[in-house]
Order: sequence, then C-alpha cells, then structure tokens
Amino acid sequence: MTAPVLSPVRGPTRRTFLAASAGLVLSGRPASTAERRIVAAGGVITEILYALGRQDLLVGVDTTSLHPAEAMRDKANVGYVRALSAEGVLSLRPTDLLAVDGAGPPDTVKLITEAGVRVARISEDTTEAGVAARIRMIGRIADVADRAEALAARVEAGFAALKQQRDALAARKRVLFVLSLQNGRVMVGGARSSADAIIRLAGAVNAAETVEGYKPLTDEGLIAAAPDVVLMMKHNEHAASPEQVFGQAALSATPAARTRSLVAMDGLYLLGFGPRTPEAARDLMAAVYAGARP
Repeated sequence: MTAPVLSPVRGPTRRTFLAASAGLVLSGRPASTAERRIVAAGGVITEILYALGRQDLLVGVDTTSLHPAEAMRDKANVGYVRALSAEGVLSLRPTDLLAVDGAGPPDTVKLITEAGVRVARISEDTTEAGVAARIRMIGRIADVADRAEALAARVEAGFAALKQQRDALAARKRVLFVLSLQNGRVMVGGARSSADAIIRLAGAVNAAETVEGYKPLTDEGLIAAAPDVVLMMKHNEHAASPEQVFGQAALSATPAARTRSLVAMDGLYLLGFGPRTPEAARDLMAAVYAGARP
C-alpha cells in the first residue's frame, strides 16, 4: 500500500488514525513496555524465535513462516513479506516489527514506524557469519542472548563440520537451481543469490554463475551451463516433475537429463539461511554426491 500525500489538515492525520486504531502513542515507543508483541516479516525470523523458545512473543507472522508448521496455525497471518498491509500489522497491536531487509513495501513499513512500532531490520546475509549474526541479533531483541549464543555456536560448529566434508570432495559437480518453469522460460538462480550460496555451501559449482540474481536463462545459456544436477523447490508453483524439467528442449541436452538428476527440497529449509542451514547444505551435498552423508 502506498501512503497518500497529505496536505495540511485540521483533523486527524492518517498516521494518527493508524496509531489510534492500534492503541499506540506516536513517540516511537509502544504505549506500554510491560508486554512485548512481535510481528515477524520473514520466515527465518519466525524460525529463529521458535528455535530460541520465544514464540510466546509472536502475535503475527508472514506467509513465508512455514517452519515450524504451528507458526502459521497458531499465529495471525499478516500476508506476504513483500506486500504487507499497515492496517493488518497494526491491528495486532505490536510493539515490535522484525522484518528482513526485503520486507515491505517501504511506504507500509514507514507507516508502521510512524505509528510508534519499533522496527528492526534483519539482514538477509547468506554467509556463514551472517547466519550466526542473525541468530545473535534476534536473541538480543528477544532478551535471550545466552540461548542465542548457544544456538549460534551450534550452527557455527555445523558449518565447520560441513567444511571438512567439502574439503574431502574429489571433484565438484555443477548444480543448476531452477526457480520456475513458466511459458517455456527457465528462471535460474545466478551469482549472489541465496541459491548460489547454498550450492556453494554444499560443495558444488553453480552452473548459472554467469548471470546474477534470479533471471531467465536462454536455451543457449542452459546448454552451456551443462549442469550435472538440477535443483528445485518441491512445493506449490515452484515444483516440477522430472518429465516437466527434462522435457524442456535445452535442459534435455544437459548431463543432468542423461542421469535424470533432479533434486527437490523444501524452500525455507533450502534457502531460509536460519539455524537449519548446515543440515540443509549437508542434505543437498548428500543428494548431489552419492554417499556424502556423515
């Protein structure tokens, strides 16, 4: 929702109306600090709060909050992370909005901030250090820094063990992440994407590293990518069968087609970059390289 341009008025402003409907003051602080009420905009935030045992603070989550399953069942739904509604969020009377960097739209977040809700932006950094820092930051916000430190340390140990497995690989396979197959266009995850990060963590080469971000790849580009394995998410519009994938003319000419090598994984598990990321990368490694499980 885009905030309207307001001319000077004598009656209540939109900001005042939103704040009043949420029971908040306009000083940038909640009306009462006795009870924390957090809305999470980003599945990784929800996952971390549950992992830290502070789901009691959550009053609302976005539609990417798919783990654990009870989050979407037990908490109010505030919509898609990139299409939030100020009214929907404020109706839950939150004291805090924890939002990943890509959450929005910006005008909505601005309205929420102006209504007196504390907004904390959570980095979507997909590096190993970024995952651990995200856990520690959310732990500080939720007043469980000690628990967060212990969880971050376990995650860092998982990454260290994963590195040992990567270093033991004799050769690196080429993996192509396919986000979607729509109208014959193959949307792939290139360099600097979350797909690129998880492929590298799993000890493989991103076959689409010549493009950046999530973009369609031409038939010539797909053939030149020569993936040994195609990787996809396994739910909703992102899912596809081997017949659908390798029925694409260009993909049928790749090494992956000859071996029917299609790996499908849960999207948040694969690309969420939360506490389960070392396990997700290890599972991907095991699927790409036979016998790679510890």
